[in-house]
Amino acid sequence: MKITISINCYTNSYYTRRRNGNHETGDAIMDLMQKLNILADSAKYDVACTSSGVQRKGNGSGIGSTAAQGICHAFSADGRCISLLKVLLTNFCVYDCKYCVNRRSRDVPRAAFSPKELAELTIEFYRRNYIEGLFLSSAVCGSADNTMERMIEVLRLLREEYGFRGYIHAKTIPGASAALIERMGLLADRLSVNIELPSEESLRRLAPEKTKAGILAPMKQVRIGILENQTDLVRYRHAPQFAPAGQSTQMIVGASGESDRQILRLTQGLYNRYQLKRVFFSAYIPVVQDAALPDAQTPPPLLREHRLYQADWLLRFYGFHADELLDEQQQNFEPYLDPKCSWALRHLEEFPVDVNKCTYEQLLRVPGIGVKSARRICTARRAGRLSMLDLKRLGVVLKRAQHFIICSDFGLRRFAARPNQSQIVHALLDPQAFHFGYEQLSMFSPEEGVQSPNKQIWIAEKRGEAAECLLRQI
Repeated sequence: MKITISINCYTNSYYTRRRNGNHETGDAIMDLMQKLNILADSAKYDVACTSSGVQRKGNGSGIGSTAAQGICHAFSADGRCISLLKVLLTNFCVYDCKYCVNRRSRDVPRAAFSPKELAELTIEFYRRNYIEGLFLSSAVCGSADNTMERMIEVLRLLREEYGFRGYIHAKTIPGASAALIERMGLLADRLSVNIELPSEESLRRLAPEKTKAGILAPMKQVRIGILENQTDLVRYRHAPQFAPAGQSTQMIVGASGESDRQILRLTQGLYNRYQLKRVFFSAYIPVVQDAALPDAQTPPPLLREHRLYQADWLLRFYGFHADELLDEQQQNFEPYLDPKCSWALRHLEEFPVDVNKCTYEQLLRVPGIGVKSARRICTARRAGRLSMLDLKRLGVVLKRAQHFIICSDFGLRRFAARPNQSQIVHALLDPQAFHFGYEQLSMFSPEEGVQSPNKQIWIAEKRGEAAECLLRQI
């Protein structure tokens, strides 16, 4: 389902209403379409499509509900999830951030919704089952307070006049007053403040009109509001909820020169200090020409973004710390190995791990063992000792895990004959060429003789190009 389908269906309904006596004109319809095209396109670089994390049940008088298990179910042709109506209230902006597609000095079409237009658009899309919620952001038009007031009016119309109980994710505007942020938090399910750039120096260079303090101040206020609301809900059962799905932020990766270690340390600091639900990473797409930015021909660092997301997962669910994954000697993640494998190869003294005796925390540090499989192992080993076949049935990825574990049929004596560090690197890069006895079938494994792009990469790695690079850094 593409957003253009939704626009056309919504427009056709307008024509039908006009034929049935509604006095809206074709010009008004085209104006709404143009605004939606411009402002939906302007919002596409915001990362927002995640599980809602909030339970908001229907009350019998309103429309819709929100389930905690997730909101995403539809994707456009280019891979973007569009089950949220992701749109800007306006792309008129007083700021001139060099990386932004909507910056003041850029010659682009400008548009602005009225709060009534956007509220009606959202509710009509929801009634037609095109969306499950709204992601609302905005450029700063006039002042921060003025922009926030218009965004709040959209949310007020949805919640109070239309009785909308679906999911709403709203961006708070740095510099807005505390009272407006509190009001928005009572209307939205999740709030976010984009930190955008990972360092204060990059902020001065690429967004000189913004300050670190101005960005962190609303983030701190949202955290305090959530904590105070939790206390209120204990005392008063029917107290209104403040941002029940928490807050998040977004960082641009690749627009400035920070290392992965700097980004990851900032990420962990944000989690610890502001109790964020998520930190999103957005690979910088060079759509704006500027001497301070990467060249327009530079490809987006999508693999780097992927590695940061993997590391973020390790911070949140696996008990790792930023300084464990990267250090002064290694400032960036390996392009060929995921962060957990890279860490394990640098800390072979921690292995082998006996899956029948070790703690849950030790299991989480084994490559190929995830949170679910670690829990299954802890439950299954109560009934007896586990073998390699048992681990395979429990969901362990043996292609990676076999180099770091022992079990009932694979003890220390056999582990002593396992390959050295160099061979493990080669085996992790190319399980087909370096196979040591335990292999799981994969739906996407290239067949013999098929020269797919993955196969060509594997052949290059087998020749030692990637392995030598990795071994020099370990």
